[in-house]
Amino acid sequence: MMTVEASLASCDRCESLAVANNDLMPQSCSEESRLNFVCDSNEIVREVDVFTKDFISACNGMQKTTGDFVVPSINAFGNDFRVYGKECEKRLAVQDVYKINHVNQTYDFVRQMHQKHVNLDKAVMGIWECCELLNELVDESDPDLDEPQIDHLLQTAEAIRRDYPDEDWFPLTGLIHDLGKVLLHPRFGEESQWTVVGDTFPLGCAFDSRIVHSEYFKENPDYNNEKFKTTYGIYEQGCGLDKVVMSWGHDEYLYQVLSLNKEVKLPPQALFIIRYHSFYALHKSGAYTYLMNDVDHAMLPWLKTFSKYDLYSKSKVRVNVEEVKPYYLSLIAKYFPEKLRW
Repeated sequence: MMTVEASLASCDRCESLAVANNDLMPQSCSEESRLNFVCDSNEIVREVDVFTKDFISACNGMQKTTGDFVVPSINAFGNDFRVYGKECEKRLAVQDVYKINHVNQTYDFVRQMHQKHVNLDKAVMGIWECCELLNELVDESDPDLDEPQIDHLLQTAEAIRRDYPDEDWFPLTGLIHDLGKVLLHPRFGEESQWTVVGDTFPLGCAFDSRIVHSEYFKENPDYNNEKFKTTYGIYEQGCGLDKVVMSWGHDEYLYQVLSLNKEVKLPPQALFIIRYHSFYALHKSGAYTYLMNDVDHAMLPWLKTFSKYDLYSKSKVRVNVEEVKPYYLSLIAKYFPEKLRW
């Protein structure tokens, strides 16, 4: 069996975990870029069968115990985590975000957002600079947090770092996983909250009742679309999540940024976590597993482990930024170029 290092090296070009569907490729991209996109996608199809067995074995071998992380029983407001009902102090604002999101996130809308943002023409900047931009932003869909986003990033990263000191990509993933929320910033067009935050879900097939506030989907134009209203919709069983069009948000945007900046050296597990960390219907409730392939199943334990830190590390205890900054700058230098296109 291949070593973990060899297996991951063989997966560096695994664009099945780093490329969107071809029909979502921005039309404004050059013909050369579009041809390269298609060629890369075809190359992946040929490569997947070659590495899948060894990759899955290695990935499973990397699964660890949950470490010493203690899951708190209540959030910073004294409520259970991810409570969207009457007990939540932020209930009305949270529900408003989800209602608008669920009514307007359609298959065609996602295509439009890809056209708008995946050209990566908004900014050229480094990872830490992007982290600092999040100081000005608060996620209105989150019932467990009302602090600036950079506090949440550092809380998540430091919690992972304590339990996984030897897998430095993992706390780094915690640090950057929400950077796609810069779409809320004026420099990026100041998108509305409902287009950027909240749980994500597949489009092109039936909406599952396990999605938060699924009752609002009845007003979504896709709800009664004959092509989309069945269990599988436009997909096939076991097609793989990389073939599935997900609702637009910060997960998908950051995933595209990291995938299209080819100098990024993160392993496939990190990209999988970034793309699906808001897909709670899958990793918390077990919905849509019939769309997963073998690679997805190998990745899922990492996503579930990450979710624990992402959700339960939220608190009013702030991390000393200057104290931990040198460590994270060293990881950023290891895995990222100095500047990325956004």
